Amino acid sequence: MNPEARTSSPAKPRQGPERNSGHLLPSGRQYEIRHGRQSAQLTEVGGALRGYFLDGRPLLDGYGPEEMCTGARGQSLIPWPNRIRNGRYEWDGGTYQLDLSEPEKSGAIHGLTRWRNWEVREQSEDSISFAYTLHSCQGWPWVLDCSLDYGLDDGGLSVRTTVTNRSPDPCPFGTGAHPYLSLGLAGGTIDAGLVEVPGRTFLPVDDRGIPTGHERVDGTEYDLRELRQLGARHIDVAYTDLIRDADGRARVRLVRPDSSAAVELWADETYPYLEIFTGDTLPQPDRRRTGLGVEPMTCAPDAFNSGEGLITLHAGQSHTGQWGITPRQGT
Repeated sequence: MNPEARTSSPAKPRQGPERNSGHLLPSGRQYEIRHGRQSAQLTEVGGALRGYFLDGRPLLDGYGPEEMCTGARGQSLIPWPNRIRNGRYEWDGGTYQLDLSEPEKSGAIHGLTRWRNWEVREQSEDSISFAYTLHSCQGWPWVLDCSLDYGLDDGGLSVRTTVTNRSPDPCPFGTGAHPYLSLGLAGGTIDAGLVEVPGRTFLPVDDRGIPTGHERVDGTEYDLRELRQLGARHIDVAYTDLIRDADGRARVRLVRPDSSAAVELWADETYPYLEIFTGDTLPQPDRRRTGLGVEPMTCAPDAFNSGEGLITLHAGQSHTGQWGITPRQGT
C-alpha cells in the first residue's frame, strides 16, 4: 500500500470522542479546519497536525485516524526539540534526570507534551486553538502553560506556539515542530524530489544523534542552498546560519521533478535551526523516505547540555514562535 494513500482525502469535520465499533481512536478527538481548497486535520493527542491537503491531495506524510502517530509526525515539541544526551542536564545548580523516551540511544527526545491530551479552546471554520498545562514531572520541576494556534488563509497554513512559565523560578526552554513534507512522488519516496534548504552550516552528530561540532555545507552532500534532487542522500542533522528572505523567514522547499507543484515550510526568526530528516532510521520500514522531515527548532539538539540556542524562560515570561506551510504551483 502506498503510504500516501493513508491520508489521501480529508475526513469530514469531526469533534468529540472518536469511536469506531466501540473503541477510541489512537490520537483521540479529531478536528478539521478548512479554507477554500485547503483543509487540515488536527488531533487531541499532542494538539498535532495529522494531515494537510490541497484539493484533497496530501502535502504532508501524515497518518490516518485509525493509526497511532509514528516518527513524531506533525507533533509539537515542548519544552525541548530533538534530543537530550542521557536524558540528563544541569540547571541553576541542580541536576535533573528525565525518563529515557529514546532508550535505544539512551536519550530523552522531543519534549514532554506530544503524547498528552490537549484541550480545544476556540475553533472556527478556518482556525483552531489548543491549550495544555505541563505540570511538574520526572526531571522537570516547572509548570508551563502551552498553546498551539493553527490557521488557514490564502497563504497556506500557519502555526503559532506560545509557552508561558507559571513557576516562580526560571527554567530552560526550547520548542520545535515535526511535520514531514510530501508531494505524492513517484515510487512513494522523496528521492526524486528537488529540495532546497537555506542553511550555510550543519551540525554533524555522533551515533546517538548528539552534535559534535559545526561544519560549513560547502562541498558536502548537505549543501542544498539551491534546488537539487534529493536522490539517495541520508540526512538527519540540524542546519543553522540560515538564509532568510526579506520578511525574516527561512524557507525549505520540496518540488516535484517536473516543477508542476511544490510545498514550502517557512519559519520565523525565533527558529534559528532547521533539522532535516530523510526518515532512513524510522522503525517502520514502509514509512522510510516517504516524507521529508523539516523541523523548525529554537535551539540546537542537546541544548539543555550545550546551551546552544537555549532560552531562559523567567517566571511569568512567554515565548512565541511561528512557522507554516505554503502550497506552491511550480518553482
